[in-house]
Amino acid sequence: MEITQNTALVVVDVQKGFDESEFWGARNNPAADENIGSLIAAWQDTDRPVVFVRHDSEQPGSPLRAGYGGNDFKEYVEERRGKGRGPELLVTKSVNSAFYGTPDLADWLRAAGVTQLVLAGIQTNMCVETTARMGGNLGYDVLVALDATHTFDLTGPDGWQLTADELTRASAVSLHGGGFARVVTTGELVAAVRS
Repeated sequence: MEITQNTALVVVDVQKGFDESEFWGARNNPAADENIGSLIAAWQDTDRPVVFVRHDSEQPGSPLRAGYGGNDFKEYVEERRGKGRGPELLVTKSVNSAFYGTPDLADWLRAAGVTQLVLAGIQTNMCVETTARMGGNLGYDVLVALDATHTFDLTGPDGWQLTADELTRASAVSLHGGGFARVVTTGELVAAVRS
């Protein structure tokens, strides 16, 4: 796997509010946070660009609403911000895609000559998948570190329910099988950037 020197790591919505299980319900992949931290360290240690994305929810009562403690990045993310020698960007958004945030992610990537993205963060089937789909549509070579994401059980129409693991598999199949992104592991990515 080739990861270019200017491949951007996009860390999506790794915020304290997602730890409020009474709001979100059951989650999967307890190793996600450790894997996200490993990716941030690998990118910063090798002077690659990192984009931190924060969801500023406009929904009253959301654990991710601006001004509430849950809006803050998790500690392991916050303590890494500004620590790398490579380019860094903070994008804030109120919708699913990081490409609809402030400042404009596509403009920043274009100015930096970035053509390859690695995505990690929360939630697998929501903001990570939406950003990956848009990135693929915009012509980026997108890789999703599936084991550096997590999501929650969800109920859909007519009471249909999928577990977080089922939703993760569905996202992986849609993204990889649909040609939007390549689904890879944290270990593969870290090995590629540290080799």
